[in-house]
Amino acid sequence: MTSLTVDGVSLEYPIYDAEKSFRKTLFRTAVGGTIRRNKDNGNRVSVYALDNVSIALKKGDRLGLVGPNGAGKTTLLKVMAGIYTPDCGRVVAEGKLSTLLGAIIGMDDADNAYRNIYASCRFLGMSNKEIEERIASIEEFCELGEYLSMPLRTYSTGMLARLSFAIATSIDPEILLMDEGIGAGDARFAHKAKARIENFLSKAQIIVLASHSNDLIRELCNRAALMQGGRIVEVGPVEDILAMHERNCQA
Repeated sequence: MTSLTVDGVSLEYPIYDAEKSFRKTLFRTAVGGTIRRNKDNGNRVSVYALDNVSIALKKGDRLGLVGPNGAGKTTLLKVMAGIYTPDCGRVVAEGKLSTLLGAIIGMDDADNAYRNIYASCRFLGMSNKEIEERIASIEEFCELGEYLSMPLRTYSTGMLARLSFAIATSIDPEILLMDEGIGAGDARFAHKAKARIENFLSKAQIIVLASHSNDLIRELCNRAALMQGGRIVEVGPVEDILAMHERNCQA
C-alpha cells in the first residue's frame, strides 16, 4: 500500500556570529522558520526551518501545504524527497517517489536535448528502457525539431521551459511532491500543457503540493495543512484550512 509518513522531523540551521547587528537583522528578515537559542549547544542561535513535524498520508491523499513565506513548505517537500536530511525524526515512503520542485537537476547547457533527457530522467529514477519509451512523447510535446540535437545554450527561455516540462511530466509517479513553479513556457502551449499535466497528476496515488494559490489548492487537493514557523499548525478539509490561513493573514 502506497504511503508517506513524516515522523517528528526537525531541521536546524545554525547561525554563527548572530550577535552582530547586521547579521541579526538579515537573518530575522530573510530566513523562514523559528529563531531560538539552543541551550544544549553553547546557547547557539539557530533557525528551526522545521520543528517536530509529523503527518501520515495514504493512497488517495492529495495534500496542499499552505502558509506564509518562510513557513517551511518547500523545506518540508525537500525533506520528504530526501534532498535535505533532517536533524531528527524520519521520513518513510512506501512507493515510487517523484518530485517537481522548480528547475530539473542535471540539465547541462553544453549538451543537446537528448543527452539532457537521458541524464534528467535517470535522476528522476527512470530506467533506460523507460526513457526510450518516453522519448517520442517528449519530442512531440516540445515541438523543438532539429533543436533537440543542439546544445541547450542555443535555446530561448521558452524552449528550455518546454523541454523541462516535458521531461518532468514523463514520469509515472506513485508519490508526487511538487510546488507551483512548474510551467511550459509561452502561452501558446497553455492548453496542451494543461492536458498533459492533468494526465500526469491522475497517475499519482499521493500528491503533496506547496502553493500560494488557493485556487490551485482547491483544484488539486482534498486535504490541506497550514504551516507556520516551521510547524504544522492544523490539518483538515481544504476550505477549513484556507479560511484559517486567511484569518491569520488578516490578523
